[in-house]
Amino acid sequence: MATPTPVHTPVRSQRPLWRRLLAAQEFGLVLVIIVLVIGLTTYTHLRAGPIAKTDFFPQPPGSALTVSDDGSTFTITPPGGSASAGAAAARTYATAQGWAARDTGERIILSRRVEVNKFLNKDNILAVLTAASFIAVMAVGMTGIIVMGGIDLSVGSIYALSAIIGAMVLNKLGAGDAPVGALVSVPIGLLVCCGIGALCGLVNGSAVVGLGVHPFIITLGGMAVYRGIAFVTTEGLSIGDFPVSFVKGFFKAEVWGVSPVPMLVMILTAGAGVFVLSRTVFGRRVFAVGGNEIAARYAGVPVGRVKIIMFTLCGALAGLSAAMLLGYYGAGTSDAGKGYELSVIAAAVVGGASLSGGRGSALGAVLGAVVIQLIDNSIIMLDINQSYKEIVIGLAIVVAVVVDQAKQRLTAKR
Repeated sequence: MATPTPVHTPVRSQRPLWRRLLAAQEFGLVLVIIVLVIGLTTYTHLRAGPIAKTDFFPQPPGSALTVSDDGSTFTITPPGGSASAGAAAARTYATAQGWAARDTGERIILSRRVEVNKFLNKDNILAVLTAASFIAVMAVGMTGIIVMGGIDLSVGSIYALSAIIGAMVLNKLGAGDAPVGALVSVPIGLLVCCGIGALCGLVNGSAVVGLGVHPFIITLGGMAVYRGIAFVTTEGLSIGDFPVSFVKGFFKAEVWGVSPVPMLVMILTAGAGVFVLSRTVFGRRVFAVGGNEIAARYAGVPVGRVKIIMFTLCGALAGLSAAMLLGYYGAGTSDAGKGYELSVIAAAVVGGASLSGGRGSALGAVLGAVVIQLIDNSIIMLDINQSYKEIVIGLAIVVAVVVDQAKQRLTAKR
């Protein structure tokens, strides 16, 4: 009787989802962010205690203010309102709850003074996320460069040059008597800033490929050249007076007291970066070039074209961040983005990009930018000299690289 051939059930090599989440670089960054938030919230509360914060609520012109005899309460009646006017009804406020009102002659300004945590309050958290968005958008492009095995030291200078050229164009648009709508100013501003950034990135990539020089040298020279062009163009002066539709009408438009556009751009850029790097042929080619350039070349990957496109995309994202700067702050200067090279590279490296190439994550870059900005904010919260910021960020890069190499050695041993 023939011996039956044993049937081998294929073993699933893929780890469970929860184990993959725990092992992911992004999960560790989320934990770091949570620990930083809890630590800063607790420390600032124990050391400084709650701080007073005043919110202002201008009332419609024509509103009436009535104060009680003992001054403990006051009533604000909207124009044409009464105690039974439904939505336009008069409202009474108690001074013991921090409410106050001031009649300027033109309108009544309602305000409320409340106690909040020095770190964990809406204004501070929004400031952290908004500042992180400028770094994060550029860090997504930098991650692609680092994954490819390169580096771009000129992103801060490209950011400044894009902002200057964009500011000059927007200044011309805002100089006319007729208001320029958002449908005109926003596309023009984005096209100019992203176009200048893409052009600078194209020059970087073409020089790297055409001259056969390491990206470190090319972009180091580009950092000085682009910054110098920005300074010579403006002679160090800032440029403002943009169309209102570009600033308050779009990039600084408020929704429930929040200006969400920079953060939304950051999220959309992260999503696009994740898709391009993980779901497209171009993204796989970027990883292939970073993993082994010679093998990628023999496999038919157009290495030169991939490098030029990636440097161009990185420059375009620096231009996008510059457009956000102009729209949010309403002015551009040649000093914009000075030192951003360190912050952007730190965000990408802390986010999991390996400086040896072949590994990186767009989502990790965004989380890394948030971590870097939280570190910057913690220096302010702890009343530490701002000069120590570069020291801390430099140490963060070193620690991230050391941890990355230790993980590679541990993985190789396993």
